[in-house]
Amino acid sequence: MELSHGPARVFAAFDESNLIAHAGLVPVIRLAERCDLPALVAEKVKLTGAKNGVGTAADAKAMSIVGGMVAGADSIDDLDILRHGGLGKLFGGVRAPSTLGTSLRAFTWGHVRQLEAAARAFTCNLAAHTGLVPKTDEVVFVDIDSKVKQVYGPAKQGASFGYTKVRGLHFQIVTVKTATCAPVIVATRLRKGSAGSGKGAASLLREALATVRAM
Repeated sequence: MELSHGPARVFAAFDESNLIAHAGLVPVIRLAERCDLPALVAEKVKLTGAKNGVGTAADAKAMSIVGGMVAGADSIDDLDILRHGGLGKLFGGVRAPSTLGTSLRAFTWGHVRQLEAAARAFTCNLAAHTGLVPKTDEVVFVDIDSKVKQVYGPAKQGASFGYTKVRGLHFQIVTVKTATCAPVIVATRLRKGSAGSGKGAASLLREALATVRAM
């Protein structure tokens, strides 16, 4: 048995308006709303000065991106998955991939910091709703790490060559865990590709520990 068409000539589409391919998104988005993710983004993320309305409805755009990623999207074009089949009957305010891409391209480092602040506040709310990190006398382990994420466009802000010898962005991430809970991301920071592994680690840890104390 062999395929009758080359991969470049075949694509799959889910367009049945009465079927839902990702019904599991319903409890995920409901939990995000209960933990005030849209409100936090609207409060903290301000794309002031952005042209053509790019800075409007940051909350709806963030929720569209989160929903798409939960459904498996790993590119801007893939975010169109939220408009397949009957998903339009479940969710309102879904933005088109082109709109989301334009909005993301308007982000500066300062806007990313605003989004990181919203994420930390959301993590605290999520912990209160779900008990991510138990409020007991257990020892809490804190882990900080960095990774270079390769990018392919030389015009991408912050992209540069570091110790890995590839063009990329060099992010840091802090997780915490106890003996009875899985690792939880409590702080992140996006940095230019040429940043040293330990650059900014002290201030990131302060933010992470403040988040843990606030849980």
